[in-house]
Amino acid sequence: QVQLAESGGGSVQAGGSLRLSCTASAYTYRPFCLGWFRQVPGKEREGVATIDSDGRINYADSVKDRFTISKDNPRINLHLQMNSLKPEDTATYYCAASRGAWSFPCELREAHFGYWGQGTQVTVSS
Repeated sequence: QVQLAESGGGSVQAGGSLRLSCTASAYTYRPFCLGWFRQVPGKEREGVATIDSDGRINYADSVKDRFTISKDNPRINLHLQMNSLKPEDTATYYCAASRGAWSFPCELREAHFGYWGQGTQVTVSS
């Protein structure tokens, strides 16, 4: 059974940094699409960054040049380095993985992902 587990959330002041990590258990699909999403109460979940098996990356415009997504192979560990954090980055962050082998472009769309972690809270104070 595939399970995703995030870690690394917390509270930080604006301008600070956090590093999120996600470990995928029993995930053997290749090729794959992995991603980070975030959600604040009352709003839809939004895509933050994605990375595929070949290392192709997409970022939301709001986090470009501040966030960096990376992965470790062969064990699937996904990371999100977040620098220059802003109060508007406050959200619950979720890691996600495609269900089944994924040979399509890896986009910032929830529909591309079938496995989700429980989420980790990131709070940025001004």
